[in-house]
Amino acid sequence: MPFAFSAPDAPSLPLHLVSPAGLAALKDRLPGAAPWIEATGFAAGAGECCLLPGADGRPAGAVAGLGEPAARGRGRFALARAAAELPAGDWHLEPGDERLPPEALAEAALGWLLAGYRFTRYRAGKAPAARLKAPAGVDAARILAIADSEALTRDLINTPASDMGPDELEAAIFALAAEFGAEASAIRGDELLARNFPMIHAVGRASPRAPRLVEMTWGDSGPAVTLVGKGVCFDTGGLDLKPASSMGLMKKDMGGAATTIGLARMIMATKMKVRLRLLVPAVENAVAGNAFRPQDILTSRKGLTVEINNTDAEGRLVLGDALALADEGRPDLIVSMATLTGAARVALGPDIPPFFTDDEAFAAAIARGAATARDPLWRMPFWQPYETLIEPGIADLDNAPSGGMAGAITAALFLRRFVTDTPRYAHFDIYGWQPTAQPARPKGGVGQGARALLEALPEVLGL
Repeated sequence: MPFAFSAPDAPSLPLHLVSPAGLAALKDRLPGAAPWIEATGFAAGAGECCLLPGADGRPAGAVAGLGEPAARGRGRFALARAAAELPAGDWHLEPGDERLPPEALAEAALGWLLAGYRFTRYRAGKAPAARLKAPAGVDAARILAIADSEALTRDLINTPASDMGPDELEAAIFALAAEFGAEASAIRGDELLARNFPMIHAVGRASPRAPRLVEMTWGDSGPAVTLVGKGVCFDTGGLDLKPASSMGLMKKDMGGAATTIGLARMIMATKMKVRLRLLVPAVENAVAGNAFRPQDILTSRKGLTVEINNTDAEGRLVLGDALALADEGRPDLIVSMATLTGAARVALGPDIPPFFTDDEAFAAAIARGAATARDPLWRMPFWQPYETLIEPGIADLDNAPSGGMAGAITAALFLRRFVTDTPRYAHFDIYGWQPTAQPARPKGGVGQGARALLEALPEVLGL
């Protein structure tokens, strides 16, 4: 779904942005509209919209509320509501006395575009007809690249496993590579064993759809950045079968892969000066006679042995082999993203993914990027005293420690064991799903953390 702004020279109507404190001044500037604004009860609440009628009965403009500054942290993309409510035509923003900073204007423009996202593969959907001119002072091309990349992430997550298995996920990466002149390859089926990716093979071998490791590379100069995304296209839980109540959203278990694919697209579309590598272990965790079992011990690519104490903790296994490969390349930075643990959701809910890193400067840059991009994240610790929880005694690692505590942290500690030679590593435990519709975020698949990282990478890498 390619997004677009109105042409800069297109005739357009003004959309006045106003906070409750600025409402009186706005009425003074628009004396003819003041009675109408008062009659409608418009109070400039966040996302509130009021059409202004012209003398011929057609709209002469509109007013959109910014809400109270103290309450703006309660929601994002408030202007997206206006995009959904305004009539067809071209519009431009009139900030008036509000003097919005560039990042606020960029958020408004991005929210407007994302309000037009519809997942239409199986059912037609009508996007809002109102069009926006890119606000002065924002990087329109960058905002469009972010919006298009987020739409790709959402489409991948929203597609059910019947049409988004390992084959289709691989095809999406190959298509992205073709779009930007990148290189793509895949290691499939039993070739995984020959090439020493035993845990990816073990998790995916029970499915008739062959497991694989998909790789894409782009760029020939600059710092090396490797993205690793969990691509479990459907997770039954394996022999430790999930109940129906827990299996209903498992088409989104490739949300980490979808988000790294979206982030890779943002990096390429904005021409960031990096050497990019994307690794996606794409599997289906199914049930069959050859499925891996509880109490099996797998030897990973890294050489670490892993005792399987729950076949439903499979994501960290496929990521382990992929991270080991990433680490062998010794890039400047490795980032992994995965819909990994329910413990992260219990701790922080669906809106705030935790991230883990040992690098203080990297963590601070991510936090700043999250704030600027309005892409919330929260740092959690690689808490070393919990290392003993992932050491079962019979093997080097336990994929599912007993006790039920600190599940997001122990999963992150497990992954960190596979990154030993790369100076900077961060792991993101995302949800990848919007449970209820919000401005610019309809119910369904959603990217998390990608926009924050796009903001942070130049600072982290010295670009």
